[in-house]
Amino acid sequence: MTKSFLVKTFQTTAPLVSTKNSTETTPDRESVKVVIYGSKRGVNNIILTLYKLGFAQVNEWSPLLPSSNPGEVMSILTRHILTN
Repeated sequence: MTKSFLVKTFQTTAPLVSTKNSTETTPDRESVKVVIYGSKRGVNNIILTLYKLGFAQVNEWSPLLPSSNPGEVMSILTRHILTN
């Protein structure tokens, strides 16, 4: 049996990350994008793995989009982080 290498933590302060889909620009927030490139199967597998690890909900990722390489797709996750 394998053990998770991630330690469960409990948040005691205000969150540093917002998952709201807002185009508002404020001086204390910055957009950060996470992009996955690969085959459809590979990208979907990574999205599910990151969901199981608690990184992001599946529906927070963009639909699969074609990349500039034939047979390759990508999916994008946008997070808004506080900068101060």
